[in-house]
Amino acid sequence: MAKLPQISAIEFLKILNKTGFKVLRQVGSHIFLKHDDGRTTTVPNHPGEKLDRGLLNKILKKDIQISREEFEKLL
Repeated sequence: MAKLPQISAIEFLKILNKTGFKVLRQVGSHIFLKHDDGRTTTVPNHPGEKLDRGLLNKILKKDIQISREEFEKLL
């Protein structure tokens, strides 16, 4: 299986918006998002840095509950 692509927080937020997540608030560099069905996640936004693959995988599996294949289709 290929590695997850490294993307910025802004690119990831655009993908989350496509799946129905809305920004609730931002505290410092952390953006809190919520879906209408109750799922929530937090994305760190550090300008100039990419999201770590481990964190991205955790968010996909545990928080937003979509498969890697679905995620790659949204890219």
